[in-house]
Amino acid sequence: MAKTLITCDCLGSQSIDAAALAQATGLDVRPPCSALCTSQIDRAAKALSGESGEDVVLCCTQESRRFEDLAEDLGLAPPALLDLRDRAGWSADPAPKLAKMSALAAEALLPAPMGRMMDVTSHGACLVLGAPEDALPAADQLSDFLAVTVLLDSGAEIPDAPGYDVITGALRRATGALGAFVIAIDALQTVEPGGRIPTLTAPKDGARSQCDVIVDLRRAPPLFPAHEKREGYLRADPGRPAAVSAAVLAASHLVGTFEKPLYIRADPLLCAHSRAGQTGCTRCLDLCPTGAITPDGDHVTIDPLICAGCGACSSACPAGAVSYDAPPVDLTLRRVQTLASAYLEAGGVAPRLLVHDAYGAEMIRLAARHGRGLPADVIPMELPVIGAFGHAEALAARAAGFAAVTLLPGPGADRDALAAQTALASAMTGGIDILDTPDPDALSEALYAAEPPAPSHAPVRPIGSRRQVARQAARALNPEGGTLPLPTGAPYGAVLVDTDACTLCLSCVSLCPSGALLDNPDLPQLRFQEDACLQCGLCATICPEDAITLDPRMNLDPSALSQEVLNEEEPFACVECGTLFGVKSTIDRITDKLRDHAMFDGDKLRMIQMCDDCRVNAQYHSAGNPLAGRERPRPRTTDDYLSKRRDH
Repeated sequence: MAKTLITCDCLGSQSIDAAALAQATGLDVRPPCSALCTSQIDRAAKALSGESGEDVVLCCTQESRRFEDLAEDLGLAPPALLDLRDRAGWSADPAPKLAKMSALAAEALLPAPMGRMMDVTSHGACLVLGAPEDALPAADQLSDFLAVTVLLDSGAEIPDAPGYDVITGALRRATGALGAFVIAIDALQTVEPGGRIPTLTAPKDGARSQCDVIVDLRRAPPLFPAHEKREGYLRADPGRPAAVSAAVLAASHLVGTFEKPLYIRADPLLCAHSRAGQTGCTRCLDLCPTGAITPDGDHVTIDPLICAGCGACSSACPAGAVSYDAPPVDLTLRRVQTLASAYLEAGGVAPRLLVHDAYGAEMIRLAARHGRGLPADVIPMELPVIGAFGHAEALAARAAGFAAVTLLPGPGADRDALAAQTALASAMTGGIDILDTPDPDALSEALYAAEPPAPSHAPVRPIGSRRQVARQAARALNPEGGTLPLPTGAPYGAVLVDTDACTLCLSCVSLCPSGALLDNPDLPQLRFQEDACLQCGLCATICPEDAITLDPRMNLDPSALSQEVLNEEEPFACVECGTLFGVKSTIDRITDKLRDHAMFDGDKLRMIQMCDDCRVNAQYHSAGNPLAGRERPRPRTTDDYLSKRRDH
């Protein structure tokens, strides 16, 4: 059943051609209301309460609370909402907005999977840190809501019967997040119960305990990296009473069971972090601002309690071992492709994609209400975090038909990570940049002033993993083929081997996590398949001859999908059975070096020139066989018995 769009021209401030929009989208588009959220709200109620109420989309987000209350009164689920006004209708651009509205409507109707969640339970155990004059008043306010413990410096005066626990000591370390903090304290002293005045126990180093919430009022560096993203950790400058009050108020509500999104999906089998104790890829470790990612043997582990969902690890992971899941990567790719195809099918030409987060959405609303709004060919796409939009997504957007892709980062975005992903995508195609401004008017002016892009190539829709999508998109955007040089650290490239130094020991093959380096079981060969190479560097690290270097590039030719021989030599024939084994030059070199060695006299030198089977046989039957015992007694025969009787 087709979806129904209930449109509104917002008191005549925008123009909506319902018939044309219905024809372009294939949806049931009702003639626009003029005041859907006020005097004509009965139309929304009638549409929502009909037999197909779940298939109704209200084209207004400004009054979302009003429509949600309406649905609640009707006993219905919250309605689907679509913003056509701020993102398309309110614009100073005289060009038609039909194609843009069609694209926004098509994207809004994409089914989105439910996000994965985990329960986090806080029992209200709160640790307050700070000087007595700061921590004790805060503890007084929190003691009615939480089980408070105040940690004071050693030697601080302990108040009489404060109504909460007071300890002294030096906080050595704190780990964890809301509901699962683990703390270590040195010189810990607790209050001895009884007596006229409080007395303290003997100091104890290395004490460990747990708490659910930490309120940090110290005049000291924060306990955690990116501390503002650490749930359950509330830090305030004690010199700012308003900040302290806000922290205390927030802490008082952190009791109960909370749902935390699981932002990242990990596949340890694909991870190229380490092999055999040798470190390879560390891209996610280098980028994670909260320290949620830690090494764990051959792969990395992500603590879901600490992960703040910035998305940088997903964009940078070369193997797809870490992927963003809120929303999933494939949904983001479908959104990009749907926006482009719907715009082009509705008659639009050369659209531009503007990727933003919630902060950027507010800038767009302000620009539409008080400024020029967005140009008619600029299609906004909001993501929970802009860091999850990496080079693969940008290339997919260009391949789908967008003539340009612009990223609008908010205050919390990692600029360095975005710049690296943008540089990587730009090395494979043009038209990708970052617009970093907090001014809505500057945003509009920059978009209006940009050169009108030329129509793009024939659109394609790559499928598969992010890595496969990036390669397919790059090939579509560069139909002439060839090899594109990429920035240092890119996850695509070749392995270069110095054949004069390489001895074909094949250590690199045994450690390659992606199977890009291979051997030949029949011949001494080192083979390489370029499209599988992650540029993790394990092969260069393990090579005993330092014969391997990395060449970051994108090879668009079909040769990248097949195996090529990087180095090969003539095999050696076993001197006993003629079986081919090893490398002739290596066997000859070893033989020459050991020819005059005292330990390799006689047939021992010859054993080096034998295959495994012949070497074992020769060793077993040699005079120096370490497994040989004394000669077995000869079996006695009938003649032996008879001869013995004759002798007697």
